[in-house]
Amino acid sequence: TAAQSQIAEGGAAAMDHASMGHGAQGAAVSDSPAVQAYMAANDRMHGEMAVKFTGDPDVDFMRGMIPHHQGAIDMARVVLKYGKDPQVRALAEEVIKAQEGEIAMMREWLAGRSQ
Repeated sequence: TAAQSQIAEGGAAAMDHASMGHGAQGAAVSDSPAVQAYMAANDRMHGEMAVKFTGDPDVDFMRGMIPHHQGAIDMARVVLKYGKDPQVRALAEEVIKAQEGEIAMMREWLAGRSQ
């Protein structure tokens, strides 16, 4: 794949995330409400993932994963609002349930460490 080629040529840092659907929306931009909602969720998630690192890899992981999981929840809610496929909608409901539970666990873990 293009991503594998880019890794081989210059490492993961050299990868063009826009070509993989991460980052700039490029040609996929649409005025549809679903696309607008996905873009807003994506932008919010990436902004909130820019946590201040503590140097503790466990704490930093938990703090970064909370907004990442919230982004998955937000995207699942978009597909529940606009999507039609029953399998995708069922998966979205599972994602919401699982991610909400993991967020609660991560927040509890962080609270136990005064983070």
